[in-house]
Amino acid sequence: MLFHVDFSVEYSADMTQGDLFDIWSVETQAALDAKKSGLVVDLWKVVGERKVIAIVDVESMELLDQILLDLPIMQKAINILNQFGIDTDIKIVSAHRTPEVMFDYAKNARDEALKRFNHFLRQ
Repeated sequence: MLFHVDFSVEYSADMTQGDLFDIWSVETQAALDAKKSGLVVDLWKVVGERKVIAIVDVESMELLDQILLDLPIMQKAINILNQFGIDTDIKIVSAHRTPEVMFDYAKNARDEALKRFNHFLRQ
């Protein structure tokens, strides 16, 4: 199945340009490797934006979700949170495929975030 995927990534204001280029270099190599393997059919960098558009060929949405979670930038974000002692709980929710799960997740997200934040402050 072909999927159109837009990647827009915002970076922390305190990130150095060197850090940004380091991450971008790792992401670029991962994208080129995925294109070489046939997973990515085509790939475009949007000029003047931190955005990439890709056409991806995978068997299912679930596999696409897993691939997106395995991206180097996602792993780096998880590692940074863990370094600060912040547990990560990644859930893939889709308003299209499972709207009731999405609504439940959204309804409880604020309370869950406050619970985690308060736990972090007490440490």
